[in-house]
Amino acid sequence: MPTDSLVKKNLNLGKPEAKKKSNFGKSEIGLFAGLIAAMVIWNINLNGLLPEGQKCLALSLMTVIFWATGVAHSGYISGIYLIALVVLKVAPSSDVFSLWTTDTIYLIIGAYLIAGAVKSSGLGERIGYKVILKFVSTWKSVIFTIFILTFVLSLLIPHPWPRAFLIMSVMGVVIKSAKLSKEDSVKIGLTIFASSVPISLIFLTGDSIINVLVVKFSGIELSWLGWLLYMGVPATVASVLTYFLILSLFKPSGDFSINKDEIKEKLTGLGSMSEMEKRAFLWISIAVVLWMTDSIHGIALGWVTLLVAMGMSLPIIGKILTPKDWSGVPLHVLLFVTAAISIGKIGGLTGMNSWIASVVLPSSVPANPFIFALLIALIGICLHMVLGSVIAVMGIAIPALISFTTATGMSPLVPALLVYSSIAIHYVFPFHHLNMLVGLGEVNGMYSDKDVIKLGIPLTGVVFIVVLVEIIWWNITGLL
Repeated sequence: MPTDSLVKKNLNLGKPEAKKKSNFGKSEIGLFAGLIAAMVIWNINLNGLLPEGQKCLALSLMTVIFWATGVAHSGYISGIYLIALVVLKVAPSSDVFSLWTTDTIYLIIGAYLIAGAVKSSGLGERIGYKVILKFVSTWKSVIFTIFILTFVLSLLIPHPWPRAFLIMSVMGVVIKSAKLSKEDSVKIGLTIFASSVPISLIFLTGDSIINVLVVKFSGIELSWLGWLLYMGVPATVASVLTYFLILSLFKPSGDFSINKDEIKEKLTGLGSMSEMEKRAFLWISIAVVLWMTDSIHGIALGWVTLLVAMGMSLPIIGKILTPKDWSGVPLHVLLFVTAAISIGKIGGLTGMNSWIASVVLPSSVPANPFIFALLIALIGICLHMVLGSVIAVMGIAIPALISFTTATGMSPLVPALLVYSSIAIHYVFPFHHLNMLVGLGEVNGMYSDKDVIKLGIPLTGVVFIVVLVEIIWWNITGLL
């Protein structure tokens, strides 16, 4: 994923360039802070931590500081970290780059290609207009429709950003036909990107990067239906609570009336379903069926996703993806994911994770599962407030908490999913969640920092509700 600084640069395209300041900025401070932190950790005596673990801790802390302060593009920072692990003999390259021998990285590649195919074929836009014609009539129905569209498209497009921008383009027609004020248009834009946060957690392929990563961090094999069993209900609760929060906090400034004839014209303008749309729908249907039945056929999700994407390029039955579509697969994201996974993996191999757990966490796991869940939520939120990166917090907290709970016999999925829920739903400022950051600004989701904070502060309460729901639900489903 791009770093916050990169996304902000992208959002500022077309705006007058501000006068450059010569004074020290956040990235320069982050550079020196990261280097100093690494040198201190590298050279001090840390009782109970092996030399390789100490080196891993130094490099990992430096990297997290670099990510959090936007020292450079995430791809470059990630590359520096990965190379440093190998060159400084912290771990062999086979362990550092082990992610590339698994299906996870290829699931991400396939997901980006499929997302591009759904958008370029016009299939997503057609679905959007049809849903609007069927459901939209009042302000509440607009908000509800956004959540429904996000949910439906989360099955077709395995990444939240292209989904959100596609829905934004479709809702632009609603904004125009209803002659909404700028104030109300901002509320719709915020809803589109805010709905993508909890709904992305319902399906394993709802966010093909971080959902898959949390399973990878846990070290447990989990099928598509297994994820739906354990996370479907808690994520739905989070989605419903977010929906009612938005309705409560962002009421329309005036009467709402939509001209559906204009939307019908847009749909008519698309013509009958094209051959490309039909082929795209066929391939997506195949993907969804194979994702849902992975526990039956035994083919890992990554290979299924990549195979479907490759099939979309074939003559006769494909002709959807072309060579230029490879440009939609960001290499820096793949390096970033590799680095994030390596923090946890190499931290485990070198003893860093166990040492962090012994130093930072209580001496024993709370006996009450609800207290345990609230403790993890509090730790996750505090780390997230400081680091501002979902993957960075996952890389540090999940391995440490798995080590913390090993003696209890608890499934590693429990602490992993609790940490993930605590940070994947949580944000106060836009930089806390890239789903919110990419929509920031007038040319994207139209909302501002102030709008995100207005929703983000009460949303923190939702996090604690969700982790408590998870304890109840996992007792019912047998995970606990």
